[in-house]
Amino acid sequence: MQTIYEMFSKEMMATSQRITNHRSDSEDILQEAFLTSFQKISLLKEDQKYGSWLKRIVINSSLKLIKSRKNFNSLNEVEHLESEVIDQKWYEEISFEVIQEAIHQLPDGARAVFSLYLLEGYKHKEIAEVLDISVSTSKSQYRYAIKLLREKLSHSLYE
Repeated sequence: MQTIYEMFSKEMMATSQRITNHRSDSEDILQEAFLTSFQKISLLKEDQKYGSWLKRIVINSSLKLIKSRKNFNSLNEVEHLESEVIDQKWYEEISFEVIQEAIHQLPDGARAVFSLYLLEGYKHKEIAEVLDISVSTSKSQYRYAIKLLREKLSHSLYE
């Protein structure tokens, strides 16, 4: 069990922290996720899928926590961003640490949707289902996150 923990704990901790934005919450989630996975290991049909199964447990636990803390509201003021073309090269000269810090500063709802969509590969429909929000709210939260990141990170280019 120690070997399994060492293999997956760092990645799972990072995944949870991207969603919760709180180290202590993520540490609790990580402990519970490993405990749950060890208790229910007999349900796993293919051993090689343990990592993705554990990640799903971590993500679901993290989402459950933020859903209990945060109300997701539609962001009408960013609905008009849909037609905006996002230049994919604007961030290339910004360090990873600066980008990571900017993501951590996003509001809970926007950060959760951004992390799930861009970093975890969820579709907006899946995000809407797990967060119990509409697809349009998921999309608007994502666009809002992009807008805030662009503003924050564009300032970093000139500092």
